[in-house]
Amino acid sequence: MLGRVIRFCIKRLMVLDGVLLACTTILSLMSILTLWGGSEVFGEKILPMQIAATVVGFAVMVVLANIDYRVIARRLSPYLLLGSVALLVVLLLTGKSEGTNRSWLYFSFLPFGIQPSEFIKTALAVSFGYHLSRAAGRIDRPMTLLGLLIHAGVIILLILMTGDLGVALIFLGFVAVMLFCAGLNKWYFLGSLVVAAAVLPLVWGTLEDYQRQRLLVGFSPEIDPLGYGYQPLLSRDAIMAGGFFGQGLNGGDAYEILPAAHTDFIYATACEKFGFFGGFIILAALLVLVVRVFIIAYRADCSMGGYIAAGLGACMMLQTIENVGMCLALLPVIGITLPFVSYGGSSVLAIYMMVGILHSIHAHREKPMTFYTSRRKNAQDLS
Repeated sequence: MLGRVIRFCIKRLMVLDGVLLACTTILSLMSILTLWGGSEVFGEKILPMQIAATVVGFAVMVVLANIDYRVIARRLSPYLLLGSVALLVVLLLTGKSEGTNRSWLYFSFLPFGIQPSEFIKTALAVSFGYHLSRAAGRIDRPMTLLGLLIHAGVIILLILMTGDLGVALIFLGFVAVMLFCAGLNKWYFLGSLVVAAAVLPLVWGTLEDYQRQRLLVGFSPEIDPLGYGYQPLLSRDAIMAGGFFGQGLNGGDAYEILPAAHTDFIYATACEKFGFFGGFIILAALLVLVVRVFIIAYRADCSMGGYIAAGLGACMMLQTIENVGMCLALLPVIGITLPFVSYGGSSVLAIYMMVGILHSIHAHREKPMTFYTSRRKNAQDLS
């Protein structure tokens, strides 16, 4: 009996992509080590929660990897979209605010909060990828494109209404990448840039003085070192304090006064503890992870899998660039987590779900396509 269970588990693990598995393992270990080293500052509950989220996330990843993503996309895409909209509406009505953002849902039967936008990233990528595959050969037609824009636009608009501009930009970015991969005419992109450039001065004029200041300080925190620039400058100091090999697992003190040192600014904490060497390991693992995701997208045996993988890869890439950029005091602080590394049950579980779908795209690429998928792919190839 035990042997049968072991063989079953090994068979399920064999479908996982080795490169993705190695990168996610390294990043999760770096996260746990960083939180362990700062447990006296962060609190005793942080480390067990992160370990629990990682274990549950790994299990969910394995389950998703063994389910054909095409089945998930075809059968669940409408429900994923409608569920995402419903969840965001509930968030707007009953969600709790952190700062100016209404980002968290709390339920009486759960001892922790849930950040819906983290899970909606995967839901939108899957449903939008399916929609793109259905629109093969017709994507440049105005009505087809309008339907696609409504699909993604409803989600992005609702997220903007919660006040979470940073997350909305991530959604906008990976949707644009998916449209590009689907072959949308370049003139649509150029036209969008022209419209954005024309509207930007008008938007800037509607902002309050403190909002303009916050954006400007985001790119140059020295302008307001004791105000909006305080957090990114502290983060940069913590990174510099780490030197090459860092202050050690239990060393360092700059991170102790750094707000969100275990969540949005955990990269600065890791760099102080493990130095340039540790920071390089994190960035190298994330780089290899993103490159591998785009390779999986390129090798996918149906267009839908390629679109979904490209969208998820773009999401990870944009989050990494923004998070590391704000930790280095180079980009505005907009509350974006570092994939696999930042503390948070929602972010960890959601990113493992994301990678589970990617494992599924990799694992099922060699299976014969159904007649339905073949027709869609052939239609796109002919177009």
